[in-house]
Amino acid sequence: MVPAPTVPTARPLAADPDRLFPADPSLRPLARQLYERVADLPIISPHGHVPASWLAEDTPFTDPTSLLITPDHYVTRLLHAHGVGLDALGVGQGPLSEPDARAAFRILCGHWSVYRGTPVRYWLQAQLTGIFGVDVRPSAETADAIYDTVAAALATPAFRPRALFERFRIAVLATTDDPCDDLSAHRALADDPTWTGRVIPTFRPDRYLEVGARGWRTDADLLAETAGTEVGDYAGFVAALEARRAHFRAHGAVSADHSHADVRTDRLSPAEAERLYRLARSGDLTPDEAVALRRHLLWEMGRMSSEDGLVMTLHPAVARNHHRPTFERFGADVGADVPVTAEYVRALAPLLSDFGTHENFRMVLFTIDETTFSREIAPLAGFYPSVFAGAPWWFLDAPEAIRRYRAAVTETAGFGKTSGFIDDTRAYCSIPARHDMARRLDAGYVASLVADGRLEEDEAVEVVEELVTVNPRRAFRL
Repeated sequence: MVPAPTVPTARPLAADPDRLFPADPSLRPLARQLYERVADLPIISPHGHVPASWLAEDTPFTDPTSLLITPDHYVTRLLHAHGVGLDALGVGQGPLSEPDARAAFRILCGHWSVYRGTPVRYWLQAQLTGIFGVDVRPSAETADAIYDTVAAALATPAFRPRALFERFRIAVLATTDDPCDDLSAHRALADDPTWTGRVIPTFRPDRYLEVGARGWRTDADLLAETAGTEVGDYAGFVAALEARRAHFRAHGAVSADHSHADVRTDRLSPAEAERLYRLARSGDLTPDEAVALRRHLLWEMGRMSSEDGLVMTLHPAVARNHHRPTFERFGADVGADVPVTAEYVRALAPLLSDFGTHENFRMVLFTIDETTFSREIAPLAGFYPSVFAGAPWWFLDAPEAIRRYRAAVTETAGFGKTSGFIDDTRAYCSIPARHDMARRLDAGYVASLVADGRLEEDEAVEVVEELVTVNPRRAFRL
């Protein structure tokens, strides 16, 4: 009998230097050349979720799991889909003991095959090889050795948050913050003479606009207390939001972010807005009335952006916390969110009719319904001076979706009306991997335009450089 082949327990893990470039040998050399022009340029990250406190306090990361697994819902959701409980990964548990952190890391490595073909595999591999020097493939057999390698690195000064910020060449990092946040971490960074980076807050008022949500009245009262105003009537509530926006602007904010079930901006009359607001305060608002007031409040956010200059970014159409028991046990942002369809053209007509050509208004539209890229978002960006097409986001932050985005948007809106790449991540060490992926894919797409005779090579160089350096600064007024 022929013996079964021996399978090595420590297979090599290495990054292909030509990864994500076109397979066509006539395109690959040019794609490589274009990528080399932007590979080492600083990262501009105008929308993300890394806490500013990590950098203000510069506290060492405690363990590999808390850094690479627990905060990354891209990682945890796929493990959950394959039968792994979120509790086994440390989700929602606070600081982990060393045995629990190691056990969770073993689960990740033992399920490495789960990530084949996904962008999550690309990011994880790039982090392990490029940041921590891991050269063996994750598996059940190699898990402890990899854990020890990463843990040893995290115990050194070179892997503290600030040192990594510099190593990643981050020029701008935006956080996402509640309007009632005092922004003390941002203030601490600004006042620290040893800190030279740029970390800016982002105004995220969703919970205060969802007037039909449980607990909204408590939230509104907290807003009033924080803003130092009264919110007994609609005018007072709007004034409280304006005051908090001013607070954020004073701490460096350049944008206000919004994520609701839709982006309708149907405007109410002042009398109707006041009537519905008073019903919300008394708890007598119907679900339909709550939606109507929320849509009007989104119009108000656009009106405020036209006055204070905060860029209005929209991230709509997500069925959040789809599995109620998971939300009740572990909270939000653990991977239980699912995309739904979105509509922009009619939904934004009231807002854009009022402010779409206002010189002080700017809007960046994101979607996870990619059917809207060519049908709605690109045409809007291709007409309105204020509108930019946001980069592929969340479930579309993947190689094939990014390629489709470029083809869908560029022909209608060009390169200059796109936002630049947005990493939108809580996973700190994945930031350079995500931006690197986008730069490689854009280099390949632009190389194809040269091959088609649609761009000259010198133009191609300008395009790939502007996508990294100019577009995010233009779109977000950085």
